[in-house]
Amino acid sequence: MSYLDQAKAMYQMVGQGQMAEAFEKFYDENVVMVEPNGDTTEGKNANREREKKFSESVKEMHGGGVNGITSNEEESITMVEAWMDITFQDGNRMKIEEVAVQKWNGDKIVHERFYFNMPG
Repeated sequence: MSYLDQAKAMYQMVGQGQMAEAFEKFYDENVVMVEPNGDTTEGKNANREREKKFSESVKEMHGGGVNGITSNEEESITMVEAWMDITFQDGNRMKIEEVAVQKWNGDKIVHERFYFNMPG
């Protein structure tokens, strides 16, 4: 399966509300995730906790989707432009648009960097 096909399969699961399952299936045990400000989280367990905290901060999901997915198969890289419209537990609602650049090793993501601007 190509990296493009793997990224599409992962985001299809996310779109069906299977975020945790997609994380378990597609991320390596030693994955490194980097936020736009450079903050880095290393390892699947630490990133699982980070994702859990984010999910717990969400009161309601109003929508989300993928605007585009592309890949560089020779370099094992996929790039995904996605968005989500959410209300946080504090009542603040925002549309977050982001680009994720993912480096793959086989069928697992080993490095992911996010690029986005948080409104407000």
